[in-house]
Amino acid sequence: MGADIKSLRSRIRSVDSTLHLTRAMGLVASSKIRRATRNMNQSRQYAAAMEDLLKVLRAAPECERSPYMKPAGQGTRIIVIAGDRGLAGGYNANVFRLAATEPEAEFIPIGKRACERYEKAVVSSEHFPATEAQRMADELCRDFLDGKYGRLGILFTRYRSMMSQEAVLQWVLPLTAPENVEPISAIFEPDEETILNATVPDYVAGILMACIREAFASEVTARRMAMDSAGKNARAMIDDLQLQYNRARQGAITQEITEIVAGSGS
Repeated sequence: MGADIKSLRSRIRSVDSTLHLTRAMGLVASSKIRRATRNMNQSRQYAAAMEDLLKVLRAAPECERSPYMKPAGQGTRIIVIAGDRGLAGGYNANVFRLAATEPEAEFIPIGKRACERYEKAVVSSEHFPATEAQRMADELCRDFLDGKYGRLGILFTRYRSMMSQEAVLQWVLPLTAPENVEPISAIFEPDEETILNATVPDYVAGILMACIREAFASEVTARRMAMDSAGKNARAMIDDLQLQYNRARQGAITQEITEIVAGSGS
């Protein structure tokens, strides 16, 4: 009986320590959510503006000759954006599960968990700078024009709400002609194709940065929800263990009293 009480007390302390850890990580995630969602919304607005510009240019007949509309190479490159750490529920697992549906692709990881999985140099998703996004976009566009690959995608987690995030694969290159978009009566200098070709690297960089920020916002909200769930489970476990502990302790006390009474009677 004494061993059971000691074991239960040890388990209660262990679960209580876990509860403190989950509460602390939940607070850290909560402190990052507001900034992450603000940055995500700003990047969404920029990416939407770039998308509107590209839609107008792609609708121009002259842009059908653009090399960005007709891939010169074969193969697929996919930028995989995962988190820098775990304890975020199924956030990272969902990303890697979707990546597994493209087994022939060449993966470019962003985020410590993705870099570890694909054995690349560590690149943080939380502190990814816009200058690096522009450098990466310029290199990817040059390789696309040189025919080193024929399709570019970005795999990230789309933020739906605090309760819902979804891993998605967004194709970026080659560009496709938009449907049901009438060319506008505007004059582009020097011409539509030149402007499109010059704009694509900035467009890719903007989309990439928007995906990274949306992925990070999804990560911190997923971690907050996971820590809340873990905390509830820990509290329920502590209550159950405490009940077992009280019963074991009461049983031990009852046994001691019984032994004392039996001894005094003899």
